Amino acid sequence: MSRNTRVFHCPPESVFAVLASGWLFPSWVVGASRMRRVDADFPHVGSRLHHSFGLWPLVIDDRTTVLEWDPPRRMIIQAAGWPMGEARVRLEVEPHPRGAKVRIHEAAVKGPGTLVPRPLLHAGLWLRNIETLRRLAHMAEAGAAGRTLAPAALPTPKDRAGLGTPKHVAARLLGTLASVAVGSLAIRGALAAVRRARS
Repeated sequence: MSRNTRVFHCPPESVFAVLASGWLFPSWVVGASRMRRVDADFPHVGSRLHHSFGLWPLVIDDRTTVLEWDPPRRMIIQAAGWPMGEARVRLEVEPHPRGAKVRIHEAAVKGPGTLVPRPLLHAGLWLRNIETLRRLAHMAEAGAAGRTLAPAALPTPKDRAGLGTPKHVAARLLGTLASVAVGSLAIRGALAAVRRARS
């Protein structure tokens, strides 16, 4: 799993205001080229963004589904980009003395993308998500979608369902442990490559 972190100079609510604005999706997600439609109930759990990836005229129409909506802390989406497959993206936001600390975790979960060697896939996702967080920071800091969530984007009981269940807590714990394990393996691999290059 690839993980990037950036400190934003704005409150967490400004970050979630951008995340809740589906039409802004291609402005901060690297590779997304246009929006075709946003479900009326976006950003709630189960809603979808209908977008395209690639450069015109070579674009692929696909969708992203909201799996978890828990502002101002967390959003999980599953982005489809067939024929490459699907990726699960987790955005975590926490208060920081300078504004908000934002982490993005991304992993291929379906399709050919899962066959790419992990170090290569994670390196590519890590580089791409540096720019993704940069774009998201510019938009949130400028108040591109406002400074607070619109009433329609506030979490519903359906969004909150299951957040405190043992299954959900266990999944979050496993996700954190997996992130730490993958990160340490990536660092070990990079250090080994540096040692080999020096010898």
